[in-house]
Amino acid sequence: MSEMVSGEIVDLQIKSQESSKWILSNGEIEVPINGSEAPEGVQEGDTIKVFLFKDRRGNLSATSTLPHITKGTYGWARVIKMDEREGAVVDIGSSREVIVKPSDLPLLKELWPKTGDHLYMTLRTDFHGDLFGRLATEDRVAETFVEAPTSVMNENLKARAYRLLPIGSFFISVPQGYRVFVHHTEQMAEPRLGEEVDVRVIGVKEDGSLNGSMLPRKQERLMDDAETLYRYLQDVGGKMPFTDKSSPDEIYDMFNLSKASFKRALGKLMKEKKIEQKDGWTLVKSDI
Repeated sequence: MSEMVSGEIVDLQIKSQESSKWILSNGEIEVPINGSEAPEGVQEGDTIKVFLFKDRRGNLSATSTLPHITKGTYGWARVIKMDEREGAVVDIGSSREVIVKPSDLPLLKELWPKTGDHLYMTLRTDFHGDLFGRLATEDRVAETFVEAPTSVMNENLKARAYRLLPIGSFFISVPQGYRVFVHHTEQMAEPRLGEEVDVRVIGVKEDGSLNGSMLPRKQERLMDDAETLYRYLQDVGGKMPFTDKSSPDEIYDMFNLSKASFKRALGKLMKEKKIEQKDGWTLVKSDI
């Protein structure tokens, strides 16, 4: 019979009771389970399904609270604690917590997950048999993602970041399981690993994966830019020395907008008759 190792779910028979523990056996190897970790009403001779792990003393132990992630299977684990030395402590659905080591996390700590984020991962054991989380590789995601239909084009999806690169970020949509790539030019800011964000689908590829954007739609951006300019005008007394004739550098330094975006926002406000331009100034119209 094969050796039992942590990280596996197995069926074991209850052999006997010792104080507050039950002794489980596969016929060759015995494993203890605390009474609080066993199903209610069990008796000697019953066979129960348990999850194996190493306890704090390094001994193999069991719990009947089964995780949704095991060795060889992948799933989302919620981050319940972050530690600079240990890494991310995650909930795998069992009474046993698991650590994702710092070596598996991004080099930049500002991109580390925060409490409440989710990591797409599996379980591994180290040399001592201790459990830890291992993030899913790109090859694994490529094998398992759900192909998206063309009908999702231009839809907004909830998605969690599973891989971060300088060229862009990779996501898996939840709950659908689509694979989404967002180029760095389509990001307002780089997401954290495991962060859930809104992604707009801007391309459906032949393999069923998606290209996405984290930027607002052009119309939404235009509304935001126009609102920003109008609020600025109101804050400075209703006039500013910036018009559609101002230089791109002046506009960018002042408003963090390209000249094209600035002119579109001004055009929207003028069309709405909220502003006017006169003698090199932009003014709030006094009759609104």
